[in-house]
Amino acid sequence: MLPTEKTPVVNDLGGLTLFVYGPPKIGKSTWCSQVDGLLFLATEPGLNSLEVFQKPITGWPDMMDVCADIAQGDHGYKAIAIDTADNAWSFCSQYICAQERVVHESDLDWGKGWNMVKKEFHRVLTKLAHLPYGLILTSHAKTIEVKTRTDKYNKVIPTLGQGGRDIILGMADMILYCTLENVEGEGGEVVPTRIMRTKPDLFYEAGDRTSRMPETIPLDYAAFLEAFNQGHKEPQE
Repeated sequence: MLPTEKTPVVNDLGGLTLFVYGPPKIGKSTWCSQVDGLLFLATEPGLNSLEVFQKPITGWPDMMDVCADIAQGDHGYKAIAIDTADNAWSFCSQYICAQERVVHESDLDWGKGWNMVKKEFHRVLTKLAHLPYGLILTSHAKTIEVKTRTDKYNKVIPTLGQGGRDIILGMADMILYCTLENVEGEGGEVVPTRIMRTKPDLFYEAGDRTSRMPETIPLDYAAFLEAFNQGHKEPQE
């Protein structure tokens, strides 16, 4: 049956997909840990300094099993964090290669292996994103050189492989780039300050489909939540 009513605008973080990336040790996992009712799907070590609910993920079958458990809804979690999406993508690739009995995606017919990995990764993430829980994916950052016909420049992007990156950038409601910005202190000294950038820019990957967020906010979940709840609006281009 075709819909008879428009879907309402999502005003709750529980219905959104966030992609958070930045340099190692800048505080991405700490930021995620402050989300109410969060379950970490930990694809790599690194949460020992945080008191969190976590489920270790050591392969793609683990990911599929825990996603099935989450979908059943017999739990009190409100949000899921895949930390990191890079390792989740690698696990998916290893799973497909094992299924096809090859060492690498390129061992299959031209493009077939890559497409199979992307299809499987997209399938599982889409199911998670459609559940009534917030979904947060994390990645590290790297700088690449972009060349145009007349110029070249450096751009910061997530370290996640291109196939997985394209999927997540397409489905994320917010792409949040964590970085350091030099801020002048009270005594005139320069103080490196951790921030999040939320808007698209030539020199880094970011975005805010909700149009609720200011361009820059402190790398602090309480500050993020306050900005989101205030519903900051900017005219869309």
